[in-house]
Amino acid sequence: MTDLEQQVFSQVSAIIANEEQVIGRRGILIPLKKAILAEGDIRNVIDIVSSDPALSAHMLMRSNLAQAAVVENHKARSLKEALIRLGQVNIYRYAFAFYLKERLDELPQPYKKLVHGYWKLTEDIATDAVDSLVDMEGVDIDADEVQTLALFSVFGLIIALTAFAYLNANAEQPFPLSAIKSVIDNQQQTLTIEAFEALDLDQDLRQEFMIAHNLRQTGNPNSAGLILRRVLSIRGLLMNPL
Repeated sequence: MTDLEQQVFSQVSAIIANEEQVIGRRGILIPLKKAILAEGDIRNVIDIVSSDPALSAHMLMRSNLAQAAVVENHKARSLKEALIRLGQVNIYRYAFAFYLKERLDELPQPYKKLVHGYWKLTEDIATDAVDSLVDMEGVDIDADEVQTLALFSVFGLIIALTAFAYLNANAEQPFPLSAIKSVIDNQQQTLTIEAFEALDLDQDLRQEFMIAHNLRQTGNPNSAGLILRRVLSIRGLLMNPL
């Protein structure tokens, strides 16, 4: 890396390590994570999610979207039904993705446009990954697990660009976009791993992400990462091409 790229990389990494700056509104995420880690009554989790109507609506939409692709005529009629079926890990992943997207909407231009392009790509990948389950036989893979994993398929790119936006917002002399593009192109894996660790996302998500990008292998035929790997390969997005 050049001196400029090293400077950008170091400062972007420091911002990524600041969960509050990257995610923003954490009033729901913090107690939600505590309730999940406590492995207590699911009713506590339901109460926390229900306290944010926008999150509740999003959770119900996501759940029904995943199930519609694999189960005919099935639609959760209540948030409680959806959350009980989802399981606590998927609940947290969906909530995290929801608040991350909310944070992206606050970014200044041109970063908002750039990051939204990545988010649209993420949504398309998630749709393709869930749709691919329809024609598969002999596997037992949860559609919501595939969808939540897919929502993190270009996670490192989104977080790095978001961090760069905050870096430039506070810089006396803004760094050129070409600098972060070069850093992302050459340090995507490192930035992604740093983001997963700094934001303390679950180990299964991290492992399946590595499988999805062909950075780790698995003998598990029911791996959600293998489903996503096919989609990412077709789109030419694998960190480690096949």
